[in-house]
Amino acid sequence: MIAASIPSKATVGGPAVRLARTATLYHAPSHINGLRLVCAASQSHAAPRYFSTTSRTQLRDFFPKRETAHIQTTPAAWPHHGYTMEEMKAVVPAHRKPEGLVDWAAWKVVRIARFWMDLATGMQRSQQVDKKNPTTAVAAEKPLTEAQWLIRFVFLESIAGVPGMVGGMLRHLNSLRRMKRDNGWIETLLEESYNERMHLLTFMKMCEPGWFMKTMIIIAQGVFFNAMFATYLVAPKVTHRFVGYLEEEAVHTYTRAIKEIEEGSLPKWSDPDFQIPDIAVQYWKMPEGHRTMKDLILYIRADEAVHRGVNHTLGNLDQAEDPNPFLSDFKDREMPKPALKSAGYERSEVI
Repeated sequence: MIAASIPSKATVGGPAVRLARTATLYHAPSHINGLRLVCAASQSHAAPRYFSTTSRTQLRDFFPKRETAHIQTTPAAWPHHGYTMEEMKAVVPAHRKPEGLVDWAAWKVVRIARFWMDLATGMQRSQQVDKKNPTTAVAAEKPLTEAQWLIRFVFLESIAGVPGMVGGMLRHLNSLRRMKRDNGWIETLLEESYNERMHLLTFMKMCEPGWFMKTMIIIAQGVFFNAMFATYLVAPKVTHRFVGYLEEEAVHTYTRAIKEIEEGSLPKWSDPDFQIPDIAVQYWKMPEGHRTMKDLILYIRADEAVHRGVNHTLGNLDQAEDPNPFLSDFKDREMPKPALKSAGYERSEVI
């Protein structure tokens, strides 16, 4: 078993102590800012599991396979198209400068949400990056721990899967009402939502939130869903711009995690014996020799970069008439590559 670092309560912020106290690391027990983390491999551990509502017997597999008489497996509804290693390494954190009041408002809402997330998860000043370049700077005085990263990943992915579902649902209903084709937007938005949920399911194989964090996620999802629903009805362009900025934060988050793994600041995830969940290997079709935690985060970061480019692009288009350029055949050029177009494509480039 790999030893876990245990920071004292004196070194963390009060809000984090009041946050959820349970998340189960895949390899080792640990503490994070007063959050009790219980190892899936050490179910016999006698210590109390603060705020946990899941019995120890269920920690062996959070999503146990359900045996049936005839069905062997259920494949992914949207099989992942995959990436080359060169494509994944080419992804970089970036920021599209707001153009006008609407863009600026969307960007500020994302920044406010980021501030409260940092506060709630107990991120110290020494763990924060340059505030003048919050979406591109990845260096900090002190790294986060594996437990801190998992808390952030789970909360981020539980929210990130909402906008695509809301947008796809509303466009689907609009298509039915108007009896008109949607030109490919629905498929991309629902696939985005599905992809984000696969990120969450992967991390849920590595940690188990306690009841308090689950409650916070329910509240956040309820507020976020209704906000997205209302905004998409009134101003879908604004919603896509907001999601583009949100995905910028996701790319930044995963880039920093990769950097800290490479620097050896996250020893559990750098350990050659650390195993990523099978669900990740199957979904991303990860080849032998490329199944480390770093590889997993490279795949997820590439997904977030795609969502970043797609939503910034969709925010530039005519919401009612323009076809989805990411599902279209072009007359004189290759299909756009949103992962490498951080600010998205302008309408003149694709329509």
